[in-house]
Parts: sequence; C-alpha cells; structure tokens
Amino acid sequence: MTARRVAALADVHGNAPALEAVLADVERAAPDLVVFCGDLTWGSLPRETLALVRALEIPARFVRGNADRAVLELSAGAMDEPHPREHWMLQQHADADLALLSTFEPTVTVDVDGLGATCFSHGSPRSDEECVTELTPSERVHEFMAGRHERVVVTGHVHLQYGREVDGIRLVGPGSVGLPYHGAPGTAYWALLGPGVDLRQTSYDVEQTVSRMRETGDPTVERIVELMLRPPSRDGSRGRRAPRLRRLDLQIDRTRAAQESCSLDRIR
Repeated sequence: MTARRVAALADVHGNAPALEAVLADVERAAPDLVVFCGDLTWGSLPRETLALVRALEIPARFVRGNADRAVLELSAGAMDEPHPREHWMLQQHADADLALLSTFEPTVTVDVDGLGATCFSHGSPRSDEECVTELTPSERVHEFMAGRHERVVVTGHVHLQYGREVDGIRLVGPGSVGLPYHGAPGTAYWALLGPGVDLRQTSYDVEQTVSRMRETGDPTVERIVELMLRPPSRDGSRGRRAPRLRRLDLQIDRTRAAQESCSLDRIR
C-alpha cells in the first residue's frame, strides 16, 4: 500500500472529545490515510470514540493494541476474574464493535512518500506490549526489527511523543491522543508522515471532557481524570504517578526486559 501522507494516531483510549479535535486537524491536513496505532476504545467513552471512527471519510487502517486485544479476550471469556472496569468495558462494546476490533492488524506497512516502507505498530513490530522510547538501546531496536525491511517504525503504547534515528532506523512516537503521559492538560498528540515527519499537537477542552467522563459510570474514572488533569512530566517532577512513569520512560530501556508490559495504559 502506498500513500503520499499518513496521519498516525495512537492511544486514543476512549477519549472521544480529544479524538474529535484531532480528526478536525487531520481533515484539514488532508492525508491519504489515517493509521490508528492501537488502544482505541479502552477508556470512558468507547461508543462515542467508535462513532467518530465510523464517520471518518478518510481511509483508515487499524493496528491492534494490547487494550484492544484485552476487549476481545474479555468477550471470549479468556480472562480469569475480570475486574469491575473490565466488566464495564465489555458492556460498552456491542457485537458490531467487537467485530470491528477483531479486524485490527498486528502491524500495518505503508510506503509513504519521502519515507519509504513504514511500519506502524503498537508496542513494537514484535509485541503489542513492548515499550519503545527515545532511550531504547540500539541493540533492542535491531532485535525487534530483525527480519523486517522497513526503515521507519511508528510505535505507540508508551503515550510519549518523540522522534529518533538508530543506525538508519527511524523511530517515531506519535504520542497519545487521549491519555498522554507528558505535556499540558488538554493536549492531544499525533503525527503526520510524508514526506518528512511532523509531530503535532491539538488542543481540546479537557474540563468539559472530564465532566462527560464522570457521567459514564466508568468504575475507575477518577484515576483517568487524575492523569488527564495532571499529566506526568518526562523527568517525573510532577504528580503522584510521575515517579512510576519516569521509570517507564527512563529505566525500562536500561534492562533486557524486551517484552515487559507497560500496564498503565490499561487501567483497571
């Protein structure tokens, strides 16, 4: 598949107002394709999120994230003793929604103008739970790219926006649309690819969004609200969750735990 320009959107996490604002900017940018890089609906407003996706007129492809996979596993009864939020999350997905999630792909490869073959993944090309950041050791980058021909890789899962090159492999983190782990409240992150890489930000009304989310009955909505109103900084200097998130951003890539899960993005 080829495209002149591609919008990469990751980790929406059921934040429909943030997605709506981003899609308005995406439509103005007029890419040929939108690639959703996983964890689309796992959040407080999954139905509203899917309604926006279904109304999108630009062609789209979908990468399966670990949270998307979790919804399908819940529907199949594959999870032992689901938590209250997991029960609630499954109830928010109709059969048609589950059918859509079941079509999501492990990775998507697009030949992007100016960039060539580009791999869109969630965690990494080999795992939807692998954490990839700007500090990931080059050895691990070569490990997860073994056998792949693409020289540009778009990854989500860590909810951090970044760009980096490792031995001729370009890594792009578009950031999180709906639940970023850095930056100012009410900021959604995404990327536009082709012919270069443009890391973008879109503002939305976070206070109004929080009010909507609190009306949904989401059992753990206050934990989500805390992250939305007090996003951690990259250096871990703000917020109760910041030290844990700093370990995610800085320490996971100092280990050899290539398949370690970043569990914060599927809050139960």
